[in-house]
Amino acid sequence: MAFFTTYSDTPSPPPNRKLYIPSQPFSPDSNNGQSPYTPEILAPTPQRHLLESTVSQSWLRTPPISPVSSRAMSPISTRAVSKSPVQHRSITTVLEQEHGLTRGVPRRHSAESLSSRPKTVESSMARRFVRWTHRQGNRNFTLLWIFFVSVLFKYCVGLGSYSGESIPPMYGDYEAQRHWMELTIHLPTRQWYTYDLQYWGLDYPPLTAYHSWLCGLIGSLINSEWFALDTSRGIESDGSKAYMRSTVMVSDALIYVPALYLFSRTWLGTRSRRTQNLAFIVMTFQPALLLIDFGHFQYNSVMLGFTILSVSLFAMSYDLLGAVAFVLSLGFKQMSLYYAPAIGSYLLAKCLLLGPTHGGRLFIHLAITTILAFTVLFLPFLPPFSPLFSSTSCANADSSECAVAHLTILDPISRIFPFARGLFEDKVANFWCATNVLVKWRFLAAPSLLIKASTGLTLLGFLPGVIALLGAGWKLKTWDFTSTGATPKPSTSTTPMLSLLPYALLNSSFSFFLFSFQVHEKTILLPLMPLMLLYSGSVPESATFAWGALVNNVAMFSMWPLLKKDGLGTQYLALLVAWNRFIGYNPYKRPIYPIKSFVQLLSMCVHTAAILLHIFELFFNPPARYPDLFPVLNVLICTPVFFCAWLWSIKCCIEVSWALGGLSSSTSNSNPGSAFRSSSRMGSSSTMSVAEDDTVPTHLREKINELPVNDRRSRTASLGFSEGRKRTRRPSSTASFSRASGVRAMVTEVT
Repeated sequence: MAFFTTYSDTPSPPPNRKLYIPSQPFSPDSNNGQSPYTPEILAPTPQRHLLESTVSQSWLRTPPISPVSSRAMSPISTRAVSKSPVQHRSITTVLEQEHGLTRGVPRRHSAESLSSRPKTVESSMARRFVRWTHRQGNRNFTLLWIFFVSVLFKYCVGLGSYSGESIPPMYGDYEAQRHWMELTIHLPTRQWYTYDLQYWGLDYPPLTAYHSWLCGLIGSLINSEWFALDTSRGIESDGSKAYMRSTVMVSDALIYVPALYLFSRTWLGTRSRRTQNLAFIVMTFQPALLLIDFGHFQYNSVMLGFTILSVSLFAMSYDLLGAVAFVLSLGFKQMSLYYAPAIGSYLLAKCLLLGPTHGGRLFIHLAITTILAFTVLFLPFLPPFSPLFSSTSCANADSSECAVAHLTILDPISRIFPFARGLFEDKVANFWCATNVLVKWRFLAAPSLLIKASTGLTLLGFLPGVIALLGAGWKLKTWDFTSTGATPKPSTSTTPMLSLLPYALLNSSFSFFLFSFQVHEKTILLPLMPLMLLYSGSVPESATFAWGALVNNVAMFSMWPLLKKDGLGTQYLALLVAWNRFIGYNPYKRPIYPIKSFVQLLSMCVHTAAILLHIFELFFNPPARYPDLFPVLNVLICTPVFFCAWLWSIKCCIEVSWALGGLSSSTSNSNPGSAFRSSSRMGSSSTMSVAEDDTVPTHLREKINELPVNDRRSRTASLGFSEGRKRTRRPSSTASFSRASGVRAMVTEVT
């Protein structure tokens, strides 16, 4: 708790609390023999407010800044003042003072520090909006306001065209979703995956079928003509379209939006409320998902929402519930398999972390829970709800009575994994389509060989993320081979490898998108999800922010051929411009520092090429010999960016894995579990026994040995994960911190 004072009103401290404020010794020669005026709390004004010196800082309860102030000089350090006169310093502080390094924002507010500070944060509309709502005291209603605004945006996107509108005989993905509602409410369960497969046969897992059944049942109660069997094909009445659009909005509001809120409150629990709200806003208005779900018409937000929910449950140590949530994601769309290597590796790494006893018990519980969840999903296709065997007519038989018997459960499974469609259909920005310009894969190799090749490349693609997770779980293990007797159950409130999970999800999903068999343009939404989770907690000057903004823009550009076919050009342009203005991203903005990063140079080149391609496509027609010239050029522009982003995910997996367990590998054998116990204090961090390291100079080790035991750590922060729980106070005295725009006020509780 923090107490801020003003010049006109000074609140009295609460009972049983005493303020300890460092002040300079009194000298009778100064100030005409009178004691100088010293406020109760001395704290520097945040730097961001020095840029607006005429604005009253009412939310900090301090007066406007004047050119000449009679206020006493603030101390250089704003750290909490302990009751003990000994200053507790961490190992990081000792090392920085030895090498003359400074971290973070300078303590003293000089004109030089203010002029050199990047001002990219000021150009972000989202940050300015969140800051304004907090200044007005409406931060509790910010997310509710954003939710209603997002619904309005989604409705405006839905006013446009959709996939296959007025294009017989198939009518696009919109008709596919409507047709599934039609057949699920009129046919028995065992015929859902076998009825008229030539006209949008059901090819998604059972949870999509149940969702279609529920939506079709409610819609048929409103108007039975919308979902009449066979006779309603291609219906495009205003009422049916309004109802279909509303099903997407309701599904998004019930699954995706709560998952985003839970993620912002768990993974960013140690960050400020403004950062949490900003992360929620940025993820809510992701343009690619808005265009595909509410424009093109699909229900991808339900699948992504279940995955985000599972990640949040893992962060809260609800591993079994998280596994069930991911099974629901797999049960809604099989594309969630893009995340399966990362999710499975994380859970297996946690079992390795806990050891043979507790980890083995967790593994058995996870296996039983996953099997039961899948069994419940496929229960209507198993006896006694469906016959064990079904029969289908022979494809090449002279007799009409010829039939082939097979297991009924194989009907949905064979439809979920359609390998007969070929390596790829439309022009998609992945490895196979991009290299097909030079190497005609479908003519050189048989489909069976292409399936094996794509599977092998995909495995190699996500292997770094899997190795990083399993390696971190092994290095941070809390058990030892030489230990005898029963080991106590370790604290699992926070798993150290959790910071690796988003990077592994990004690596795995990009590997599937680039190298797997039968990929669509819309599949880029899956790599965008973990990238947005990482991007939401980043700062504008970080590499994560640069990669997140670049890949989002390129993903939108990669879907342009599909959106153009659907008649969503206006929505595409409007959302793309609004999104970049919303996050404050401009690839052509003059940088504060010289161009040194690869991602910044890549962004400028790619955006220039995309703009030129749009201009050429607007004013010129492709030659008759190459009718797909513009889509192919689109693929050649986007694929290198996605490939570089995949390499960046591998680099991040290696770096985070090394930070978690690389430095503690030597000490984990002698003292197993020490790294995990110390890292649990910060959510996701690592421990380095520097005091016993021979590579550290002797004079540094002497300084380190003088520090308290609890401060002999070198921490590596990740996404700012925390469970969001309140800190437990010590029985004697506790210093509580309150952050308000960088100001830390100290109150020491005395018993």
